[in-house]
Amino acid sequence: MKPALQFRLHQQLTLTPQLQLAIRLLQLSQLELETELRQIAEGNPLLEFADESEDNDASAEEAAPEAEYAQTPGPAEAVTDHGIDADDSAEWTDDGGGNVETPIDFSSSSASGNARGDEDFEPQNAAPETLQQHLLWQLNLAGFNPRQTAIATVMIDALNADGYLADGIEAVRTALPDNLDASLAEIEAVRRRLQGFDPLGVASLDLRDCLRSQLQQFDASTPQRELALAIVENELELLARNDVAKLARKLRADEEEVAAAATLIRSLDPRPGAALDATPVEYVAPDVYAVREGSRWQVRLNADAQPRLGLNQHYCNLIARARGDDANWMKGQLQEARWLLKSLESRAETLLKVAGAIVRRQSAFLDYGPEAMHPLVLREVAEEVGMHESTISRVTTRKYLHTPRGTFELKYFFSSGVSTEDGGSASATAIQAMLRKLIDAENPRKPLSDQALAAELKSKGIQVARRTVAKYREGLRIPSSSERQRKS
Repeated sequence: MKPALQFRLHQQLTLTPQLQLAIRLLQLSQLELETELRQIAEGNPLLEFADESEDNDASAEEAAPEAEYAQTPGPAEAVTDHGIDADDSAEWTDDGGGNVETPIDFSSSSASGNARGDEDFEPQNAAPETLQQHLLWQLNLAGFNPRQTAIATVMIDALNADGYLADGIEAVRTALPDNLDASLAEIEAVRRRLQGFDPLGVASLDLRDCLRSQLQQFDASTPQRELALAIVENELELLARNDVAKLARKLRADEEEVAAAATLIRSLDPRPGAALDATPVEYVAPDVYAVREGSRWQVRLNADAQPRLGLNQHYCNLIARARGDDANWMKGQLQEARWLLKSLESRAETLLKVAGAIVRRQSAFLDYGPEAMHPLVLREVAEEVGMHESTISRVTTRKYLHTPRGTFELKYFFSSGVSTEDGGSASATAIQAMLRKLIDAENPRKPLSDQALAAELKSKGIQVARRTVAKYREGLRIPSSSERQRKS
């Protein structure tokens, strides 16, 4: 019996290679994009970066004309549901918020408004001194005998970034050379001496040991030193809760004396090694600038952050003279290069459109600060710029907007809303800013509880539950009212 024929009708979305490339580039951060383009350019001789062409021009100035950067004909390739917005123009103006997007020019750095006269001079900063180097330098001057120096060297190497000997002295003994049979008491004696090095408290086993060693370096006549040592030794938990009254009862001391001892403890450094952390500071370069001109906010692409990628005109001229397989291969590379440049142009245009929509919606934040932030979700921006929500999510991830109030990730401007008494809504970001302002202005002797904070917000027309206030407060890493209380 022959099987019956069956017909099935179904829809399937197929992304072209060009579209896949545009979507992949759209979701990359600035550094990731640079790395990706470097890898692509290494395999395509038709592509080159501006710095490479400038080097070639310096050696053979009259040999070939300069490469044309990002001068690709035609509009950016359109994506309606999955990536790049259909728009034949690189320039547009907002009638309501005053956001103007400028044409994209990957070869010019003038769009950012920053002079680059010193671009050829990179800072040559000396490598920062590490904690281990700082301690080894002191070790050479400490007068240790060879045996003690060997133990101290192993111990210094075992310190973590905070300056703690987290694995304990037993691990130090295990790491010592086989011919150095040191006892735990001998290792402990060396550790005690290391705790007096700068910064004070290094080579401690835990927080209590760290604070104790620092207090012991104070002169014996220091007010409340002994009381502070007693607190560190036995009552750190009560100190963390800032329960001065209970501390005073347990230690049989006056509350003012306990408060003074607590102040002395808080002046100590719980992470002595962190000040010499050699981890380099990472700086964020904004992708877009929000600039106020008169009464209007304008959005501009940071050209310094855009890849200066273009076609190598020398190889383009060779295509006309190539024959056979070489000609076909070079034509294919040229087509891929043009797709890439169009995708980069589309990426920049999309970034400008989305950033412009965000700035229009959050212009009150730019004018008045976080308390004026409006509720905003991806769908609202997607509808305004005619893109899919997934595209907005890609654009706003790891892309940064520089404003007069600081540099923020584009995702920062999205937040849920809370209803107000007048029928409007306030964003979660604005409520958090209000909470921080209320807490900063509170009486440290009588800090506001979560219920009191909720009542203060209600008086401003914002209805939030106590548990919501607690959630926002914890999100801001602000301790509870009992932990914030100070006895002066």
